[in-house]
Amino acid sequence: MPWEDPDQAPFIEFRNVTKKFGDFTAVKNLSLKIYKREFFALLGGSGCGKTTLMRMLAGFETPTSGQIFLDGQDLAGIPPFKRPSNMMFQSYALFPHMSVEKNIAFGLKQDKMAAADIEARVAEMLRLTKLEQFAKRKPHQLSGGQRQRVALARSLAKQPKVLLLDEPLGALDRKLREETQFELMAIQEDLKVTFLIVTHDQEEAMTVADRIAVMDKGELVQVATPAEIYESPNSKFVADFIGDVNLIEAKVTEKSDAGTRLTAAHDGFLIDSDQVTEAAVGDTVWFAIRPEKIRVTHGQSGPDAVNRIGGSVWDIAYLGGVSIIHSKTAAENVFRATFANISRIVEDPITWDDQVVFTFDRSAGVILAG
Repeated sequence: MPWEDPDQAPFIEFRNVTKKFGDFTAVKNLSLKIYKREFFALLGGSGCGKTTLMRMLAGFETPTSGQIFLDGQDLAGIPPFKRPSNMMFQSYALFPHMSVEKNIAFGLKQDKMAAADIEARVAEMLRLTKLEQFAKRKPHQLSGGQRQRVALARSLAKQPKVLLLDEPLGALDRKLREETQFELMAIQEDLKVTFLIVTHDQEEAMTVADRIAVMDKGELVQVATPAEIYESPNSKFVADFIGDVNLIEAKVTEKSDAGTRLTAAHDGFLIDSDQVTEAAVGDTVWFAIRPEKIRVTHGQSGPDAVNRIGGSVWDIAYLGGVSIIHSKTAAENVFRATFANISRIVEDPITWDDQVVFTFDRSAGVILAG
């Protein structure tokens, strides 16, 4: 992977970039490298600075300090229309009085491209986004998903080096959004263009991106592949922000080369982990474990059990392919477990108010600093 090669030059680079709006600092001394043909996601909650970062790359905002490079070129002073990037907005911003093909051709005509070349490029974009049969329609005659593809085709028609996508799927319903995510991935792979997407939707980022930058309060918290961020979060914030997780406050009671033993702060049960933590004996840490890593059985468990905690089922969510069980421990902590519904008929199913036991392996969770 290019980000693992120290000799590989970044395609996009933010160097010590800060952006202030009055007394408010939206982006704080941020440095980030993105590589050619990468599908990269900026992920975070509202106000974390992700859209400001993208707008600075597009030229709609100017950094208070720091530098931004694209393909080795310092972008300082270059207006948006002269940058080799294009931006697709959440609102799509289509011209309502123009047909699909004219919307796609608009930017090419502004660049005074030859008519024959425009016709060929528009045809290529219609084919790529599967809009051939809708070429003569106006935007109001299209569904939300079709309008989204028109905006995408128009953004790609000028063959930008980088396509910037600002919450591009936010207006679509869940099923269409999932389908469109895979279409975006296929188009990006076909065109081999660098994509940078801004989203607050963790599932969307995990689906489409090669790498994700998790942001909080204008800073990068973790930059890694989706699998690394999910399985090996570097902080309590990332573990809690990405997917469902059980976060258990605990103290380090033993350490060795083989792993770490923790004692849960409130329920008193013991946790054996194969992770060798940097925390010292006596330190408070957090043990993060995903619901799907936990096994659930009927029964009870004492406080001195290892990787085993009992509770009473207080809520069950049936989602078709999986079920989610919420259980309260003796100390009123809530544990969540997820399991696949692989059989239509289950003998002795777990139900409300049942006494259950959660168990997990030594490799199932991650120890995070307190």
